[in-house]
Amino acid sequence: MKRTDLVVVGGGIVGTVAALSVAEAGGSVRVLDSGENAGSDANAGSLHVQLQSRFIRLFPEKAPNVEASLPLYLRAVALWDNLEARFGPFQMVRNGGLMLAETTEQLRFLETKAAREAQHGLNVEILDRSGLESLAPFLGQHILGAELCRDEGKLNPLHANARLKAAAQQAGVVFTRATVRAVRKSGAGLQVQTLDGAECSAEQVILANGWGAGALTRGMNLHVPVEAEALHMNITEAGDTKIDHLIQHAERSITLKQFQTGQIVIGGGWPAKGRGLRVPEVLPESLLGNVALAGRLVPSLAGLRVLRTWAGVNTTADGRSILGRLPDCPGVIVAVPGDAGYTLGPLVGQAAARISAGHDASEDFPGCTPLRFAS
Repeated sequence: MKRTDLVVVGGGIVGTVAALSVAEAGGSVRVLDSGENAGSDANAGSLHVQLQSRFIRLFPEKAPNVEASLPLYLRAVALWDNLEARFGPFQMVRNGGLMLAETTEQLRFLETKAAREAQHGLNVEILDRSGLESLAPFLGQHILGAELCRDEGKLNPLHANARLKAAAQQAGVVFTRATVRAVRKSGAGLQVQTLDGAECSAEQVILANGWGAGALTRGMNLHVPVEAEALHMNITEAGDTKIDHLIQHAERSITLKQFQTGQIVIGGGWPAKGRGLRVPEVLPESLLGNVALAGRLVPSLAGLRVLRTWAGVNTTADGRSILGRLPDCPGVIVAVPGDAGYTLGPLVGQAAARISAGHDASEDFPGCTPLRFAS
């Protein structure tokens, strides 16, 4: 492989947008992607803004970092609007998201959460049962109320990923299927080595490979604590129920949304079995539990057939995005979004591109530098 201005490791939403941004500014860019376990290609298409109850429940020690990052989510969905206008359609709809409560305790939890989110600029409102009737008459009668976050939305990630990659290729980005083994200093630049023995030299490298970034940074004297979280998703045949919002729950793991095709995508964090570099394995108990919960919340879905079920890999760290140059190897830029990485992906990708051009992103992404792991 010949020398290039920038090598991007990872061809998901972060890497694609980073590469597109640099190429549109005149830089030569090569994206190296293994083609395996890509989080973006397995994503279900939720555009999250409000705090996810699942994250608060499972990772309470990390939840403050996500809450501090809420203004980034508002900027992220605004960027998605711009990308849709330029490169869409992505089947994108931003009618808001509903987080459902079945008990008075869950409703009180949502009230407290909404008050905190409003302080960060989110457009949120607590709805009682009567307020829900006009927005979501399909919900089960046991739903007492919900938090409405008007900033949230949904899209078809297969459309978005394909169109953004095509735009990047048209701008001159070269996509190569390869698994990166190491990144090392080489004179005034960097040498990228792949598992098949090929090498590529570059002035700068952006690590946009999510949970895979940790193994590469360890070779550059910094441990970035990213972890792979295997998760489960489903899609049904088209249904008659019209669901305009992203649906979540105050206490249970679920996301539920409808594509323009009428199909229902059901996900929200049910576990799958991770298998290292191989695609995760679907767990029958997650399949059954996930779709059963969807049918309980929206009874009209109960008769629909599940057409496909699959598993993908989410990346978790400390709740904040990881964005910036490595202290011992400043030519390497880490670009890993925080919780709800697909939502934040384009924002982090664009910021990484700006960093590669010499700009400082620390003010726009406070507390997100990888230097926080240097100790």
